[in-house]
Amino acid sequence: MDGIPECSKLSWDTGLTSFASFGDIPGNLCSPTDDWPRPFRPLSHDAAWDHLAAASNLHSVKFDPTGRWRADALNFQPCAETSSQDRYAIQQIHIQGRVWTLSAVFDGHLGSHTVEHVAHHMPIIVREHLELITQKHGDRVVPPPLIADMFAMAIRAFDDAIANDVLELFPGGLSSLSRLSDLQIQEVLDDQLSGGQNYTKARLCLYGTTALVALVDPDHRNLWLANLGDCQALMVSETDQKAWNTEVLTRFHNGENPLEVQRVINEHPGEPECILDGRVLGAIAPFRCLGDTPFKQPPEFTRRILYNLYPGQHDTSPWEEFLMRNHTPPYISSTPEVTHYPLDPSPRAPRKYLILCSDGFTDICGTNQRAIVDQWARRAAACSSSRELDEKSLALRLLWQALGDDPTSVSRVLTLNMDSPWLDDVSIVVQCL
Repeated sequence: MDGIPECSKLSWDTGLTSFASFGDIPGNLCSPTDDWPRPFRPLSHDAAWDHLAAASNLHSVKFDPTGRWRADALNFQPCAETSSQDRYAIQQIHIQGRVWTLSAVFDGHLGSHTVEHVAHHMPIIVREHLELITQKHGDRVVPPPLIADMFAMAIRAFDDAIANDVLELFPGGLSSLSRLSDLQIQEVLDDQLSGGQNYTKARLCLYGTTALVALVDPDHRNLWLANLGDCQALMVSETDQKAWNTEVLTRFHNGENPLEVQRVINEHPGEPECILDGRVLGAIAPFRCLGDTPFKQPPEFTRRILYNLYPGQHDTSPWEEFLMRNHTPPYISSTPEVTHYPLDPSPRAPRKYLILCSDGFTDICGTNQRAIVDQWARRAAACSSSRELDEKSLALRLLWQALGDDPTSVSRVLTLNMDSPWLDDVSIVVQCL
């Protein structure tokens, strides 16, 4: 899921050139000072679709033989000079002869190492905890509230392990670091010639990721969502009038959510700079994340361990700006907001689509998100057969709709002549329920 496939990088040697203005590019990443208008290559409808598909790292999974329950996913970043820090996961989890489904999107920041680690290991951790709780209940069905508690516990334990795995390298933990020189700490961390396990563990602490994870039970009667950060879940439901209703199922965990702001303030009384300019310690936007250890451990963890991961190679002043405000960690929570939704598995139940998306998708939609999703759902419903649906990813159809629903708009985003990213990373999972 890293980077952009070579086939999506378009040559400027042939073809017509048009020009895009600042207002032609969706989202908030571009600036009016970015030397507009900028050239792009207009593509035909088929060419635009093919190049968008090639640039989107598509993946689809059918959860049943009929294709009624399936999930389509993508990860999109049009700038060839930039690797996406978004990830997604779609897996079936087999427990005691029954099949659960897990789907997720992750929006990494500062680097891709932690988000890659989380996307790979999250399904494994959830499966392990599911196995334990189902074994305890034997033949009895596990009540939904207990599954929700298990879900949250699994994610917290997973995040705790990121820092604890590093602290275990130093007998006595943080308190032992005062007895060690920087050189002694570096000798522990710098083991790349012998496999790099210690180095890899410590490097995970430097970066972070938001997470939005969906879990559906084998009977298809229950959906649980575990959310940390600013990804979003939407439930798109067919109504009796053959119209579609879109419901936002999650809340953003950032400075735009007054409840989150108050939660952090309450947890750190007497610290007016625990939130500064809408950011935790004035430095980071999401209030709940996985990783981001400098915001969860005392400053000594960062100064003695992480600084010695790359001794003398980095300017530490940006870190010190927020570490000086770090008095009573943790400031970022690893406790997800878990919600439960009943599902109807009957064949005649109205169609439902669960959309999981990173904030890059909400960014390009802006205030038109509901209209975009509604039009996408109507077109998906108009497909005459499941085979016709299979021909084009539901996630890719949704991205096409959000980018403007015409080849010129999509061409602008795909082929804009610009060295820095003009769109935030976009990850989408669409799951048929």
